[in-house]
Amino acid sequence: MSELHNEVSELERTSATAARLFDIRRVIGGLFVVYGVLVTIAGLTASDADLRKAQGININLWTGLGMLALGLSFLVWLKLRPTVPTAAEDLPDLPEKPGARS
Repeated sequence: MSELHNEVSELERTSATAARLFDIRRVIGGLFVVYGVLVTIAGLTASDADLRKAQGININLWTGLGMLALGLSFLVWLKLRPTVPTAAEDLPDLPEKPGARS
């Protein structure tokens, strides 16, 4: 029984790590930060012709800063409220399949 308990504990730790690693907030926040940096750089290096096309508004700069703010807010949210995996005791009992080993 001890070996089974150790194996279950190891699987729970692995599951918790995977849940934190692939949290959707991390993916969305990371992508928005990366694209926000790229668009902000494009806005900082905008030419006068680009600004004239947008009627004097540096749309790349404002959009990039907005994307950075959104991405950072997702990452802060992830840091303040991390994912807590469900404990094995809280999961409902599944009916056993016929022929399954105990």
